[in-house]
Amino acid sequence: MNKPARLHDVRGVGLDAQTRCVHYNSPLDIIAIKMKCCGLYYACKDCHDALAGHAAETWPNSEWKRKAVLCGACGKELTIVEYMQSGAECPACSAKFNPRCRSHYHFYFAIAE
Repeated sequence: MNKPARLHDVRGVGLDAQTRCVHYNSPLDIIAIKMKCCGLYYACKDCHDALAGHAAETWPNSEWKRKAVLCGACGKELTIVEYMQSGAECPACSAKFNPRCRSHYHFYFAIAE
């Protein structure tokens, strides 16, 4: 059974119960990403930059089968591959994710290896 997102340790600036933050807060901005550098969930890279005190690192392709994406609606932890192949929808609860997040993958995932 999935833990609701609020029961996970998610960090962010102005965070709501579904992991939206002051930087990304549309109805579809409901994922948090576990940062490779510190192993902690953040609402976005800007929240990490503001709160972590260190530079962000990207997940190498060889680690994309690790659970590193959290659905803010149901608390399901997805592997990076599952998230990228999700069609912008949680496979557990069908909540819609922001499809424009694809343009930010390079901040979190080492796309070109």
